[in-house]
Amino acid sequence: MNEFRWPVRVYYEDTDIAGIVYHANYLKFMERARTEWLRHLGLEQTQIRQQYQSIFVIRQVNIDYLKPARFNDELQITVRLTRLGRASMMLQQNIGRGPEVLCTATVKIACVHGVSLRPQPFHEELFEILSQL
Repeated sequence: MNEFRWPVRVYYEDTDIAGIVYHANYLKFMERARTEWLRHLGLEQTQIRQQYQSIFVIRQVNIDYLKPARFNDELQITVRLTRLGRASMMLQQNIGRGPEVLCTATVKIACVHGVSLRPQPFHEELFEILSQL
């Protein structure tokens, strides 16, 4: 499966009193990378909701913090689709600084109806795009 990369710079607002990235902000960085990954695929989340009445929700995140990121670091956030089901997908995401891997996560995303929030299969067009990765 193809890997998507998104650069992130660590700003002062991202850090805690020790000058390292606050743990919850790694999840924000990953969310931004997933959004940009979808854009890269030609899929805007607002368009997905309007056109297919679908939204993607986080079902589960398993995250492992290996090394700290610090103020002013240039990070690379990666997104790789590892499994695609009819109504869910699994992504592997890493945060790195140069060759170092700082954080890894497995993210399970479910497709749900935009109003009822009940699980529903990916629309055929969405599934086709994702299955080609």
